[in-house]
Amino acid sequence: MRFRSFLANRPVLFTQAAILVWAAILGIAGALTTAAFHESIKLLQVLHSGVSGDAVEIAEGWTVAERLLIPTVGGLIAGLCLYLASRIKVDANSDYMEAVAIGDGRLSLRQGILRVFSSLSVSASGWSLGREGPIIHLAAMVGSALGRFFRLAPTHLRLLVACGASAGVAAAYFAPIAGALLVAEIVLGSMASHILAPLLVASASSFITISSLGYQSWLYEIPAIELVGTRYIWIAVLIGLLSGVLSPLFLKYLDFCRHLFAKLKLPQVLCLGLGGFLLGLVFIVESWAAGKGDALIHSYLTQPWGLSAIAIILLVKVISTGLSVGSGAVGGVITPVMLVGASVSLFILQLLAIVFPEISIYAPLVVLIGMGSFLGAATSAPLLAVVLIVEMSHSFSVIAPLILATVLAYFVSRKITGRVMFEVIEQRDKSDAVRLALAKLKVKGLLHPTNTILGPQNTLQDAVDLFTEQSVRFIYIVNEQQEYLGAIAHTNITRVLLSRQDLSGPIPPDLIERTYLEPLHIGMNLDQAQDAFVNFAGERLPVVDLNDPPRLLGVVYKSDVLRKYSELKQLNDRSVQTAVDIRLS
Repeated sequence: MRFRSFLANRPVLFTQAAILVWAAILGIAGALTTAAFHESIKLLQVLHSGVSGDAVEIAEGWTVAERLLIPTVGGLIAGLCLYLASRIKVDANSDYMEAVAIGDGRLSLRQGILRVFSSLSVSASGWSLGREGPIIHLAAMVGSALGRFFRLAPTHLRLLVACGASAGVAAAYFAPIAGALLVAEIVLGSMASHILAPLLVASASSFITISSLGYQSWLYEIPAIELVGTRYIWIAVLIGLLSGVLSPLFLKYLDFCRHLFAKLKLPQVLCLGLGGFLLGLVFIVESWAAGKGDALIHSYLTQPWGLSAIAIILLVKVISTGLSVGSGAVGGVITPVMLVGASVSLFILQLLAIVFPEISIYAPLVVLIGMGSFLGAATSAPLLAVVLIVEMSHSFSVIAPLILATVLAYFVSRKITGRVMFEVIEQRDKSDAVRLALAKLKVKGLLHPTNTILGPQNTLQDAVDLFTEQSVRFIYIVNEQQEYLGAIAHTNITRVLLSRQDLSGPIPPDLIERTYLEPLHIGMNLDQAQDAFVNFAGERLPVVDLNDPPRLLGVVYKSDVLRKYSELKQLNDRSVQTAVDIRLS
C-alpha cells in the first residue's frame, strides 16, 4: 500500500517521456493477452471438435448434429456469462470506449472478464463475429488495472486504457499504425501528436511482441498487385459510391436483427441459445458461414470465384452475422463488415466481367478496395480503413485507388444515411452539431414578444398602470408604425409620482430616452448579445430590426443567453475530456 502511494505521488513517473515507457509496457501486455485469447480459442476448439484452426475447416468436419449442438451450447454459455456480468453492481465502465471517451478510465474487471469469456465461447463455436472486440477490451483492462493499482488520476488512467486498446488492435490485426489510429480517430477524436505518440509506441511494441511469439506478421499474404490500365479507377469510384450506400444499410440491418430478437423478450441466456441454434441451421446449409471470415477473404484474394458462389456466400454470411449480432453476442464486427465489402465488390466485378472480361485481373485489388471502403463508411474513419487494409495485406500498390474509394464511401455514407458503427462517434457528431448550431445562433433565435409597449399618445397614468401590472424596469415606446422611439425608466415614473404631476396628460417627450439602454439588433450573434448584457444590469433588452428608423421586434432575456452559453460550455467540456493531455512537464 505504501509502495503504491509512493509511486502515485512521484510526478516524474508521469512525464511525457515516462508515459512512453508505460505505453511500451502496455503494448507488450496487450500482445500477451491477445496471444492468450487466441490460445484459449484453440483449446476450446480442441475440446469440442478434437482439432483447432480455422472455423470454416472445423465446421466442415462437423456432423449435422454437431452443427446444431456446438453453436447452440456456445451461445448458452455466452449468455450465462453475460447474465452473471449484468448481476455485478459496479461504478466503473463496462466498455473501453466509454471509459476513454467520456469516462474516467475505470473499467470493471469482473464484468470485463465475464464478457471476454462470453466472447471466447461464441468465437470458439463458429459464430460470425470478429475477435477484435474482446481482444481490445482485454488489453484495455490491463491498462485500467495498472492505472488503478497505482491510483492514477483520471487523465493518466484514460491514457493507459487508450494505450492498451491500441495494443489490442495492433496485435489482433498485425497493424501497428492502424492500432493507434483506431483509438485516436474513433475513440479520442483527436490526431494531436502528444496523443498519437504513446498510442503508436503501444501499438509498435505490441506488434513486435506478437510477431516474436511466432504469430504471422500479416493476415492476408497475397501476390503483388500490379495496376494495369486505368479502368481500375472507374471501378474504384463505383465501389466507393456503392459502399457509401450499402455499408450503412448493413449496419441498419444489424440493428434490425437486434430489434427482432429484443421483441422476443427472452432471457439473455435463451436469446443467445436461440441465436446459436439458428446459426447451426445456417451451418448445415453452408459451412462457409462459420467464423469471422478471414479464410473467405484470403480465398477471395488468391482463388477465382464464380458469380453464383459469391452470391451464396454473401447471403449466408449476412444471415449468420445478423444472427450473431442480433442475439446479443459479444464480439467485433470489423472483420464481418470487411468481408461483406469484399463480397459485394467482387460480385460487382464479376458482373462487369460478363461484358468486359479483361477486368477480371483486378479481382484482388477490388477485394481490398471493397474491404476498405465498406470499413471507412461504417466507422467514419477513412484514414484508419486505408491504413488497416494496407498493413494487413502489405499491398502498397493499392493505396491510391483505395483512398479514392474509401474517402468517397465515407462522404456518401455521411451524406445519405449518417449511420456509423461506433456509438461514440454518433455522440460526438451530435455534440458537434449542437455546438455548431449554438455558435451560429442569432438573437432572432432567442426573441420573445413583449407587451410592455406604449405609444407617445398614451398618458402617464397608462405608464404607471403598466409598470404596476408588469413589474418591469423599462417600458418601450413605439409609434403607430412600430418604430422604436425609446424607453421610459421605472425611476423616472417614480419621480413623476413624487412630484405629484398630473397623470392624465400624455407622456412627456423628455421622459422617452434612448440612452438608458442600447437595444439589440436582429442580426447580432450570441457573443454580441452577451457583450451587451455585460454592461446592462437588467434582465431583458429590446430587439430592433435593421431599418432606419428601427422597428421594435421583441425582447431577449439575459437568462436565455446564459443558458445557451451553459449548453455550449458543457458540450465543449465533453469534447475536451476526449483529448487526453500528456504534456505534463
